Amino acid sequence: MITCLSGNEAVAYAIKQINPDVMGAFPITPSTEITEYVATYVCNGEINTEFVPVESEHSSMSVCIAAQAAGARAVCATSACGLALMYELLYVASSSRLPITLACVNRALSGPININNDHSDSMGARDAGWIQIYAENNQEAYDNFIMAMPIGESPEVRLPVMTCMDGFITSHSVENIELLDDELVKNFVGEFTPEHYLLKKENPLSVGPYDLSAYYMEHKVQEAEAMKAAKARILTVAREFEKISGRKYDLIEEYRMDDAELAVILIGSSAGTAKAAVDMLREKGIKAGAIKIRVFRPFPGEELAKALANTKAVAVMDKSEGFSANGGPLFAETRSALYDLKDRPYLINLVYGLGGRDVKTGDFEMIFERLAGIIKSGETGPVYSHMGHRSKEAIL
Repeated sequence: MITCLSGNEAVAYAIKQINPDVMGAFPITPSTEITEYVATYVCNGEINTEFVPVESEHSSMSVCIAAQAAGARAVCATSACGLALMYELLYVASSSRLPITLACVNRALSGPININNDHSDSMGARDAGWIQIYAENNQEAYDNFIMAMPIGESPEVRLPVMTCMDGFITSHSVENIELLDDELVKNFVGEFTPEHYLLKKENPLSVGPYDLSAYYMEHKVQEAEAMKAAKARILTVAREFEKISGRKYDLIEEYRMDDAELAVILIGSSAGTAKAAVDMLREKGIKAGAIKIRVFRPFPGEELAKALANTKAVAVMDKSEGFSANGGPLFAETRSALYDLKDRPYLINLVYGLGGRDVKTGDFEMIFERLAGIIKSGETGPVYSHMGHRSKEAIL
């Protein structure tokens, strides 16, 4: 069925089709609509999810942790400062190996306070042990949420999953998307059948106990190994999803990269603008390409290195400022991934779009023009810079 939905409504509809056991809910812009739609489904008797309105995002994640530990399937939605308020509990969820599914509608993290899109909220939680999957558009936001549970709940993974989409750009814009039949979604996701849980009287256990130094590191290694295993599981679930939807997903998406000499790497809705710019440049005979990072955790380092092996100059675009004085988080990961390549491309980092600052096809044309100049001169210039801000020192 093809229908016209906002990104928020699409995710809420996926939740309706899955009919999870529990939702911990506290509203925050721009993810509020997700909880509002789910609350409406509950009130109308369309689903029997236990909807728990709480006093803060810290509490909403606490509800999800308690429910998942008890053997229920729990979901949540938040943005920006809400995700930051959950910070402590994000680690509790992952270290307790509780596969909660969280819809993160990306928004700039205060301060100064700003309700528009960038990736500073989810990037701030990138090392919390959560799988992170990013959507370019409404269709992908819907699909990602449906795939999240079979990924996170898999016995070899058992990690929480954060499905991310760009605030307002994706969450509030309306697009035609293809919805799957309810029964198809239910069968694909399946029932949540944990091996161990608090209400299983045959095997009493505690969740989140004090972990002494004699055991703590072993548990962290297990968690790290689970994240490694998640990469294969994500691909397996994507192949199964393709069978029921016809839509193909991978860890990264390569766009016109077969013979690309110049490339941009980025995350989220800006990928659509980048693709349009690449098409324009291809018409002029410029060998431009783009790579969209769909899965940021686990990071697809080997796949990215392979995709960039024959390029000559690459711009990594971060929609989040890492404050490392050396570039943003995507740049750091990409630079590390390319380290073992025998012939590495020139690499620059552009931090862009902070607080909702717009990016256009013309901006991408300037980026590719700079990359071409780098190849010609052999000089990168400033490796790390900011794009689109008002300054005499601005590179682009």
